[in-house]
Amino acid sequence: MKNFPSHYKELQHWMQKLEHEVPDVMKGFGALHVASTKPGALDTRTKELIALSIAITVRCDGCISFHVHDAMKAGAVKEEIVETVSMAILMGGGPAVVYGIEALQAVEQFCEQGL
Repeated sequence: MKNFPSHYKELQHWMQKLEHEVPDVMKGFGALHVASTKPGALDTRTKELIALSIAITVRCDGCISFHVHDAMKAGAVKEEIVETVSMAILMGGGPAVVYGIEALQAVEQFCEQGL
């Protein structure tokens, strides 16, 4: 089983290194992230759940780490994440089942850390 909290921290570390190497690109990406997740017609929690569903269907482990973490930080509870996983399965089929399981593992691990 992957350790999603550790994976999250490792990705943050490497994103900082990447920011040092390509500062303009990462500054632009960061600005896009802030603008995209800012509350509007949809709140940040909902936007993070949408991002999680996409992460599962495109099979991105790092994205699952980030968006489970950020969805929970924005107030998402396990039941909402489970329903998000079910929508990803609808759209992504069998592979989404496997990556949906990873999202549930990430929820449990972040909960163990008190998030």
